[in-house]
Amino acid sequence: MTNFRRQHSDYWLSVAIFGLIVFGLIMIYSVSKYYSLELTDGVTDKYFLKKQLLMVAIGLVGWVVVQAIDYHYWQKHAGTMFFITIGLLLLPVILSPLHITSAGRWINVGSFNFQPAELAKLTFIFYLAGWFSEKGNNLKDVAKLFWPFISILGIIVLLMFMQKDLGTLSVYVIIAGSLFVASGAPLNQIFGAVGLGGVLLWLMIKLEPYRMQRLTTFLNPGTGSLTTGYHIQNALIAIGSGGLLGLGFGQSKQKYLYLPEAHTDSIFAIICEELGTLRAAAIILVFVFIALRGLKIAKTAPDGFARLVAIGVTIWIFSQMAINTAAMLGLLPLTGIPLPFISYGGTSLIVLLAAVGVLTNISKHQVKQQGG
Repeated sequence: MTNFRRQHSDYWLSVAIFGLIVFGLIMIYSVSKYYSLELTDGVTDKYFLKKQLLMVAIGLVGWVVVQAIDYHYWQKHAGTMFFITIGLLLLPVILSPLHITSAGRWINVGSFNFQPAELAKLTFIFYLAGWFSEKGNNLKDVAKLFWPFISILGIIVLLMFMQKDLGTLSVYVIIAGSLFVASGAPLNQIFGAVGLGGVLLWLMIKLEPYRMQRLTTFLNPGTGSLTTGYHIQNALIAIGSGGLLGLGFGQSKQKYLYLPEAHTDSIFAIICEELGTLRAAAIILVFVFIALRGLKIAKTAPDGFARLVAIGVTIWIFSQMAINTAAMLGLLPLTGIPLPFISYGGTSLIVLLAAVGVLTNISKHQVKQQGG
């Protein structure tokens, strides 16, 4: 058997991602037409579609540029990525006195809104991949990293707690935990980390009354139908109204300002209402396909850093999809996590496309086995 390296990026992964982007644009137009007309006093029903098209253009340029950068560049600067991550997560806190932040996590400059925590997900993956691939050469080495790893994750937890963004924090924890497991962490440390995370999660819920309200609403959706339960109840109405085949494209009733954030975090509920649960399930299968392609890239990656980055990006995309759809189906409390590549929103889309650029660059270097 001899090895050879493929010189082109993963074609099918790119097709699947691009397909989700196009589908997202179509759904954003359908879902946001009424809101656009209201926001622009009847001037246009394409207000959000035009803004998202601009974000898509920027994101695609970012994808192409990042794909052209050899992934070894990120490996070389992996140590620096820790400080960049911390700096990005501190940015909203530092700028808060200047009154250019919103919700404790967004930075507003004119009409441009930016969430540093989204970009920090990518730099955090680079850092952990570099750290684990350098330090964790065998099981004993990985075992020694447990408390340093918990300390690093604790800093992230603290900074995200300051931003009051438990949903984004959950994605960070899933990514970090997945990379720790992929690095060969002992089973007892994995269970220990899960237990510690559960205790911290409970404390964070107890410390913020609105989080406890969300949990109570999740456990008993019938309470607070006009207050805390309003969002999830309208999402479930949308999903139930669509049935298996949907009401038809553009025929949603819940998008007429009944369902909050219909074109952003709640777009999956409208997809179910208009296109039906069968077609919505097909969208989930596309994400499963993307995850399988990402894990295949990780399996054939030429080194440990590339393997862990590929796993991190793949888990990032899939976990956000899973959290968003589960929340809309009432299986998880509402978190405000967007549906990747489909929900309206610039920061998440642009950074995710840059991350896909890293993934497709790694796919160019896949080590293949050829009989000989």
